[in-house]
Amino acid sequence: MAAKDTSPPHSYDEKDDLKAPAPELGDAAGRRKSVALNIVENPLKRTTPQQTVLDAQAFAESHDMPEHAALFGRAALVARDPDTIDSIPELDEEERHALIYERDHKWHGPVMLWYSIGLCAIGAATQGWDQTGSNGANLSFPQAFNINGEGRDEWIVGIINAIIFLTAGLIGAFIVDPLNHYFGRRGEIFITAVILTVTPIGSGLAQSWEGLFAARFIMGIGIGAKNATVPIYSAEMAPARIRGALVMFWQLWVVAGIFLGFCANVIVKDTGDISWRLQLGSAFIPSFVLGIGIFFCPESPRWLMKHGKHAKGFQSMVKLRDHPIIAARDFYYSNVIYTEELKVARGAGYFARMWDCFSVPRIRRANYGASTVMIGQQMCGINIISFYSSSIFERVGYSATQALYASLGYGAIQVVFTIPTLFLIDTKGRRTLTLISFPLMCIFLLAAGLSLLKTTGSRGEQLGPVVLFVYLFTIAYSLGEGPVAFQYSAEVFPTIQREQGMAWAVCINNTFAGILSLTFPRMQTVMTPTGAFGFYAGLNLTAWFMVFCFVRETKQLTLEELDQVFSVPTRKYISHELTVWLPYFLKRHILRKKIPKPPMIIEKEGKVEKISEDTMAVKGI
Repeated sequence: MAAKDTSPPHSYDEKDDLKAPAPELGDAAGRRKSVALNIVENPLKRTTPQQTVLDAQAFAESHDMPEHAALFGRAALVARDPDTIDSIPELDEEERHALIYERDHKWHGPVMLWYSIGLCAIGAATQGWDQTGSNGANLSFPQAFNINGEGRDEWIVGIINAIIFLTAGLIGAFIVDPLNHYFGRRGEIFITAVILTVTPIGSGLAQSWEGLFAARFIMGIGIGAKNATVPIYSAEMAPARIRGALVMFWQLWVVAGIFLGFCANVIVKDTGDISWRLQLGSAFIPSFVLGIGIFFCPESPRWLMKHGKHAKGFQSMVKLRDHPIIAARDFYYSNVIYTEELKVARGAGYFARMWDCFSVPRIRRANYGASTVMIGQQMCGINIISFYSSSIFERVGYSATQALYASLGYGAIQVVFTIPTLFLIDTKGRRTLTLISFPLMCIFLLAAGLSLLKTTGSRGEQLGPVVLFVYLFTIAYSLGEGPVAFQYSAEVFPTIQREQGMAWAVCINNTFAGILSLTFPRMQTVMTPTGAFGFYAGLNLTAWFMVFCFVRETKQLTLEELDQVFSVPTRKYISHELTVWLPYFLKRHILRKKIPKPPMIIEKEGKVEKISEDTMAVKGI
């Protein structure tokens, strides 16, 4: 019986890896090894099948689950080699059928899984509704509080809009770890739901701009804490095969919240002086539903496992999977990888784990990618539309009512064109979608800004192109960067650093959203709307370059397998993309040459041989 290998997973310094020699290509085996520079390894294959069963049974018995010892033994064999279900004799027919059915029916899952993911998605609507509530309220609350002038008044309006994002990024995101530690994922979500139910009502009842500022200050803390936890909770419950699509319900419901907020703005537009109060206060609706509904969801299995509550964690996983064999497979494999992560964890305290996000190579590379997609969401300029579309449309000549309806169209487009990405994100991949969307957003945003310069012709000729290009810009965002940002950030960090990593990503996203919201009113005056749009169009190109360098593909990999995706050094990864992927893209898609697709830098172990054989067949080897 082979001895178990206890060596830690790859977590080395980039300089060491750069000195490693490239594999030889002398024989077939060598060619197979060279197909991917980094093969995603299954730790369970370090031992024999017999030892794997014994280890899994010992795990169940040592964590108060002796009645499930045999089940975990069989599940470990499935986790060890998931592509050979038919050749595992230990499985009974019911278990084999459940595993095959899961493999062949991608979207099949128990009611509790869909309920939990759906409820988390409703929580995302809170942020979208808050954004659009203030969007409509911007047309009237400055007049109500006598802050509708230029200069100082513009900064006051900006900070009232921006404060929810600044406190979300600088305070809310960093209280996530203690809240999760003491109250769990469900408890933290309930606490933030209460905050986000009370503060919109407080905003609507404010009697001064200072009171409105205070209510939104507290609201931002709740938004930041919620934004950092809900995507993690969703990612930890979702099966790997559809994790991207399920967790992407977050973005779908953010834009649904934006649309519903615009609907509310239109509905209450004729209520007179209290219209802005109703627009701000209506945002309590989704958070109220979230606070009630979260009591019926199971706790995150991975959170329970991380806190030593393995038996409860397994029971939670059973509720989220179709069959106990599937639940045992996913839960045991998660524990195996978590154990590996603990071997390289350098600190157990909050600040030590936060520092690991910048010092441990594997986690630092994940941080590069998460920070890139999060800051890219603000650099692209989408939130100047989300925050100020009604003001922008009014400024170019629409009436207040027409501006609200134009903004409603913007919200509807976001919802409609986010839906296709549910099916694209796990097939085309996160990286591909973002690389396509940023150049398109640059073109359309620049065109919208230049259209503002047209001052001749009919009113329709002047305003039509502006609205058209804003809508096209929104479509490009909804099919790429929009859905990817929170999805990607929630999945790339290892279990032990997930709260800290997501907290930093949310801090980046919300802080820059706050800066954008704070500066745009003044930017329109100083730079003109055309100059402001052109500025953000330029930032789209910068964001594209950052994505090219730092965002790695994560589609259809388990949360645990991502560890080795980020073990490839950044310099080697960028070199591969520049010297292998980019030339292939130009020759194949621009020059239309029929050339074989080059090997990926990262590949799952089971696919390496197939890719090698396909490549050799194309070349006639």
